[in-house]
Amino acid sequence: MDLTEEEKNRLKQIARDTIEGVLFGTDKKSPEIPERLNEKRGAFVTVKRKGELRGCIGYIKGFLPLHETIREMAIQAAFHDPRFNPVNKDEWKDIDVEISVLTPMKKIDDVSEIEVGVHGLYIEKGRYSGLLLPQVATEYSLDRTAFLEHTCYKAGLPKDAWKSRDTHIYIFSAEVF
Repeated sequence: MDLTEEEKNRLKQIARDTIEGVLFGTDKKSPEIPERLNEKRGAFVTVKRKGELRGCIGYIKGFLPLHETIREMAIQAAFHDPRFNPVNKDEWKDIDVEISVLTPMKKIDDVSEIEVGVHGLYIEKGRYSGLLLPQVATEYSLDRTAFLEHTCYKAGLPKDAWKSRDTHIYIFSAEVF
């Protein structure tokens, strides 16, 4: 999609204004939304406090216009990620927001297609599925095998489930800002 700096800044502002609005009961008037931010795209919002993960939730497919996805996922990541307590007013000053806008998923049959640090992974087997964004491999210095194993773990599968014939592996890229 190659968002412009203005579009990226607008999406980050939407995420921050939305979280702040829930925390403090404020409602900032949104300026007009650029046309490209109405495209339906998958995206994740990651909330960090002093560099530590505080929440990360998103849609892997584009169900809503991008700006609406960011608004919804900002609320989910800040207040409803089951791994964390909701963000509170006292920590707001230390909160950073990161957005990952996803490309469409591509099913692969050969794991050598995975470019660590470029691709994110989505693995599904039966009723289990898990996703890791591209930046996770870089942040944790994972090689391809470890990235696959961690994605299986996130899906609730054994770490070597990615080797199974009935496991489906998808790659995607993300514009992270």
